[in-house]
Amino acid sequence: MQPAQILHPRPEGLYCPPADLYVDPTRPVPRALITHGHSDHARAGHGSVLATPETLAIMAARYGAAFAGSTQALSYGERLKIGDVTFSLHSAGHVLGSAQAAVECGGTRVVASGDYKRQSDPTCAPFEVVPCDVFISEATFALPVFTHPRAEDEVKKLLASVAMFPERAHVVGAYALGKAQRVMAELRRAGWDKPIFVHGALIALTELYKAHGVELGEVLPVETAPKSYYVGAIVMGPPGALQTPWVRRFPDPVTCFASGWMRIRARARQRGVELPLVISDHADWPDLQRTILDTGAGEIWITHGEADALAHWCGTQGLQAKALHLVGYGDEEEPGAAA
Repeated sequence: MQPAQILHPRPEGLYCPPADLYVDPTRPVPRALITHGHSDHARAGHGSVLATPETLAIMAARYGAAFAGSTQALSYGERLKIGDVTFSLHSAGHVLGSAQAAVECGGTRVVASGDYKRQSDPTCAPFEVVPCDVFISEATFALPVFTHPRAEDEVKKLLASVAMFPERAHVVGAYALGKAQRVMAELRRAGWDKPIFVHGALIALTELYKAHGVELGEVLPVETAPKSYYVGAIVMGPPGALQTPWVRRFPDPVTCFASGWMRIRARARQRGVELPLVISDHADWPDLQRTILDTGAGEIWITHGEADALAHWCGTQGLQAKALHLVGYGDEEEPGAAA
C-alpha cells in the first residue's frame, strides 16, 4: 500500500483513512491517537482517544476526566488492529508517556514520531528506534547551530551558580509538563537534597509524575514568606512567571530559563535571563540526523519546525523528503507557546 493511503495531512491533522483515525488532530474529531500530553498535540473534545496510560492521565489532569467521549490505553509495544490497520506505540523519549505511533497496513509501516529526543532523561522511557518505510519527524531544532549539551552539565552550571551566590535565590523558568520535572530529577541526581520550591502552575503535573514513580524528592509550593526564607533556594515556575511580580518575592533572584532556545544567547538577553540553561526535550540537529538514518526509512515526512533545512539534508543522503506544513503545532519551550 502507498504510504499516502495510510497517512496523509488534512486540515484536522494526519489522517489514516483505513482506520478513520487522526494522529494528534488540532481540532475535535471522532477518533484520535495522541502521541503525548503537550497541548499543541493533545486537545480536549475528541469522540475517542487512543494513547498511552500516562498520556491519558496527563490529559485528565489538564482538561478534566471528561476530556473525551471515551478513552483507550495502549501501552508501549502492544498492538491494536482497527480494520486493516495495526497500531503500536513506542517510546519517543520526549516526556512521560510520549509515544511514536507505528501504523502498519498492506505491508507498509509509517511511523509518526510526534516530538522526540535521544538524550537520557530520568523522568521518561528512552527513545526506541522503530524500523519503518516512512518516518514522520519534527524539526524544531533542525539547524546546525543547535547541538544540545548534556542536561547534567547544564544542571552543574546551575548548582555552581547557587554555590557562588548563596545569598540569592535561583528562579528557573521551565515548561510545566516534562521540562520542570526533568530539571528536578537532574538536580537530585547531581546531589541537591534540599527542597525545590515550585509555582502553583507546576504542582499538579509534578504530583502526577511522582504518582507514576518518578523520584523528585521534596517539592514544596511557593508560599508567602519573608524573602529571607528563600535565601539560597532553587525555585521553579513556568517561563511566563519570570516576567511577573511573582519573582520579586525572592531575594535578589538569579533568573534562569531551561530551553533549547537558550543556545541563542540573544534570546536570553532579550528576556533578561541571567543564567540560560540549554536543556531541551527535542532532538538537536545531530540527533535528528542520527534518528532518521537509524530508522532505515527511505522516505521522510517533516511536520513542523525547520522543515526545509532537514529536507535538504535528507536529499544529500539520498532520501526522499517533504515538508507536510502542518499548522497548529508550536514549540512549548517558547514562553509564549501553548501550555
